[in-house]
Amino acid sequence: VQLQASGGGLVQPGGSLRLSCAYSGSIVSFNTMSWYRQAPENQRELVAEIVNFGPTRQFNYADSVKGRFTASRENAKSTIYMQMNNLKPEDTAVYYCHYRDYRGNFWGQGTQVTVSS
Repeated sequence: VQLQASGGGLVQPGGSLRLSCAYSGSIVSFNTMSWYRQAPENQRELVAEIVNFGPTRQFNYADSVKGRFTASRENAKSTIYMQMNNLKPEDTAVYYCHYRDYRGNFWGQGTQVTVSS
């Protein structure tokens, strides 16, 4: 599975960004597609995940982003998104998309999000 993330950038506090992650390769019906982030000197942390049980999806979010970030998936475009609203300086990090199934973990390259005035 290959993953290509995009959409990062510089935004002012309170602003919005939408990250995209195009995926390709052999996708199985039962999988988890996620967004992680890593700030300097911090460990990589889970931000949002979409757990796919065939046609059923479950969405989970870190407490720090609940109500501000929304993950979604568009099968027709083989892409997952993360809409990020009301961004805060503490959201500054490199954001990674991730895919997991019974075969293991797959990572995309990161995209930098910087929230600063």
